[in-house]
Formats: sequence, C-alpha cells, structure tokens
Amino acid sequence: MPRYLSLVRIEEASAPAEGPSEALMQRMGELIEEVTKAGVMLDTAGLTPSADGTRVHWEGGKISVTDGPFTESKEVIGGYAIMQCKDKAEALEWTKRFLKVHEEFWTVTCEVREIAEG
Repeated sequence: MPRYLSLVRIEEASAPAEGPSEALMQRMGELIEEVTKAGVMLDTAGLTPSADGTRVHWEGGKISVTDGPFTESKEVIGGYAIMQCKDKAEALEWTKRFLKVHEEFWTVTCEVREIAEG
C-alpha cells in the first residue's frame, strides 16, 4: 500500500501563544488512537515553533544559514503525519478529520503527497 506524507502548515499568528488547548489535544489524541488502530498511522509529531528553527539554503553554489523566526513566512510547518492508505482518497479523508478537530480560530493547511518508493 502506498504511503502518504501530510505536512501540517499553520499560521503561527493565529495560533494561541500558550499552544493547543487541552480539549484540542484530547480530540487529537483520540483521532490518532483511532487512525493507529486502523493500521493507517505510521508516524506523527508536532514541531517546535519556527523561532527555534534554522533554515539552510543552497543557491548559486553557496550555503546560507538563517535562524528563526522567519518573519517572511505566513505559514510554517507545524507537524507531519506519515500514513499508509489504500489510496489518496483515504489519506485525504483522514487528513480532513485531523483538520476538523481544531477550533475555528486556527488556520491550518495540510499538504498531502504520496511518498515516492525506491
């Protein structure tokens, strides 16, 4: 079965400074438990804020390194999930369910892409 990567992009400006609510974390935990029991979830995690990140860029034969936060970015990658699904439609259904556990004030986008195998 194909594997899919869901990159979770968030607008840090709309996310609460204190992080996700306890209710959100409970709903997310329940969904992760369900998707894991279904044999779909292979790995998932959230990421630290962009302020803690570093970008390494290659251009014109030179490397540049920039520490966060990255003020020019509207969205940042806030987490990821790797799922093994029968097809892309199934991966999209699980992703939609993930998005719906968030409160309405969150702005979250998931980019779902099939992982190219060997």
